[in-house]
Amino acid sequence: MKKTVLYVCIATVLWALMFSPAMAPHVPFWPAMTLSAVLLSTLALSSGRDLRRRIRLTWIDFIAGAAVAAVLWAVFFAGDKLSSLLFRTARSSVDSIYAIKGGVSPWLLSALLLFVIGPAEEIFWRGFVQDGFGRRFGPDAAFFIATLLYAAIHLPSGNFMLVLAAAVAGCVWGLAYRFFPERFGAIIISHALWDAAVFVWLPIM
Repeated sequence: MKKTVLYVCIATVLWALMFSPAMAPHVPFWPAMTLSAVLLSTLALSSGRDLRRRIRLTWIDFIAGAAVAAVLWAVFFAGDKLSSLLFRTARSSVDSIYAIKGGVSPWLLSALLLFVIGPAEEIFWRGFVQDGFGRRFGPDAAFFIATLLYAAIHLPSGNFMLVLAAAVAGCVWGLAYRFFPERFGAIIISHALWDAAVFVWLPIM
């Protein structure tokens, strides 16, 4: 439990440095995100919880992961249209999220999201954090705690739409892990595919 709390604190500091507008001129976002993802996933994988053995990839995992990613993209597409009707600043908030792409090569960004950032986030937030709280408080409480933390670490951005997006996506992946932990590989794939789709392949503009 102490490791879980400590590593969440480390993640909180890293996310604050990356997402705080005050730090934006000083911290290059994608290198920082990549290094943070690698660090946190390495800490998780070396925690002694046998995470490596729980990451199994079968053709069913690829199909299920792709299906979840597609449904989540559709939810975000609909949510974008609805939020634009309800909130005056929603569109500008979403545009500011896409602004962090900052001219980065789409090929490089796709590779980072697919093979590093997306998988690493799931390994840490669901495989390590949600699993860790589940061992102490049970799977239902762990789902709520992990989802809340995943959304809350985006608060330094000051971007309501980003926090809401993290809450919605975190809820979907958290529920998937709550009820289908044996399909952890599919959850990892869904996060990686959704990241690449929503940021690079099919941005919601």
